[in-house]
Amino acid sequence: MTAGAAYADTIAYLQALEVSKGWDLKLERVHAALALRGNPHRRFRSLHVAGTNGKGSTAALLESVLRAAGHRTGLYTSPHLVDFAERIRAGGGTMPHEAIVAGVAALRSALAAARVELTHFEFATVLAFEWFAAVGVEVAVVEVGLGGRLDATNVIVPIGTAITSIGRDHEDFLGTDLAGIAREKAGIAKPGVPLVVGGLAADVERTIRAHAAAVGAPVVSAASDAKLDETPDGLAFRGPDGVVWSGLQIGLPGAFQRDNARTALTLLAVLRDVLPVDEASVRTGLRTVRWPGRLAVLEDEPLVVADGAHNPDGMVALVRELAGTLRGRATTLVFAVMADKRWVAMLETIVPHVRRVIATRVGRRGLAPAEIAAAVGDRAAVEVVADPREAVRHARRSTPAGDAVLVAGSLFLVGEAYAVLGGDAALVPVWQGWERIGTQARS
Repeated sequence: MTAGAAYADTIAYLQALEVSKGWDLKLERVHAALALRGNPHRRFRSLHVAGTNGKGSTAALLESVLRAAGHRTGLYTSPHLVDFAERIRAGGGTMPHEAIVAGVAALRSALAAARVELTHFEFATVLAFEWFAAVGVEVAVVEVGLGGRLDATNVIVPIGTAITSIGRDHEDFLGTDLAGIAREKAGIAKPGVPLVVGGLAADVERTIRAHAAAVGAPVVSAASDAKLDETPDGLAFRGPDGVVWSGLQIGLPGAFQRDNARTALTLLAVLRDVLPVDEASVRTGLRTVRWPGRLAVLEDEPLVVADGAHNPDGMVALVRELAGTLRGRATTLVFAVMADKRWVAMLETIVPHVRRVIATRVGRRGLAPAEIAAAVGDRAAVEVVADPREAVRHARRSTPAGDAVLVAGSLFLVGEAYAVLGGDAALVPVWQGWERIGTQARS
């Protein structure tokens, strides 16, 4: 079997787990699997990041600064855009395909012998922690998959945690009550481990602080205990205990990334004695960070922009950026969404800003394109193209060079746009050892 075929078979196995097991929020299976494998998650330090929106960008910012400071970093995020390997990174590079094939085979065999069954996300989490330990990661930035309290990643004992935002998402699992969602996400708080919160509504922050106090986790607010302001020399951060970092530039588009950067910098400031970073590393890490799929310009004529906004709050944030990003161009929206999202609210936010909608579908949980088209109604011209890649191609070839195409509604759809417009080029370089740490990825 060729290496490519072996990798394809491995990914097929993981995808089958997603179909057969779905999400089942419990920690017992992950603890059992990690114990079976020698508890690899205890062999590196970690930072844990939760939140409805912004947690992936915040995790990427943290990792980039830590890597620039010389730390051997790991980064675990989800979902991926094009390749499963994007989820698991060391030193800015993805887990090599051959390591994924070998790692999945070894873990699959051990779990079968012990009769331990994992969901897709649980399996990926254990795989990531095993590889981090094997290659000598010193500190891993770990993004929560869903919620917090019962998420598979909540087996780690981090040295710092962060909650970026609280909103309604994954309502089938987390409910619709913001206080309840906040309590679930606050489940990542640990005794004596600092918890940084982003800009939250007052009642939501009170809920998180109450839970943190109950477990003995000190809370720092990035919104009230830190500032990130414009200066003639760039952004200046002023954080807890007099920490000042100046001359900063964020390598991610969108004003909303300032909030994510402020949260990341506040956590780094709080941890500076145990996880040191100098000002030059902060500057480099912020400037060179890459996080594909967020206000990403994929082509210029027509202008094709892909953004991972996949819930109402994310769509509101996207709309705020449209004037500066699309610069008044007549816009075709390619839209797909998961059926369990608050997709009507998403459409109500974005449709007034576009001239045409191409409705499509991604994934087994994807909403039928006909339902999207019916909801758009006569507010914009609307077409149905069931295949997402063909929807992107159709939008591009039918849009005049001076107009724009906006791809949004699902990170899975953004991944399809990258697959169509990016060819075989990897979004993120492959890890090749600590002496060849990659720092660039296309955004």
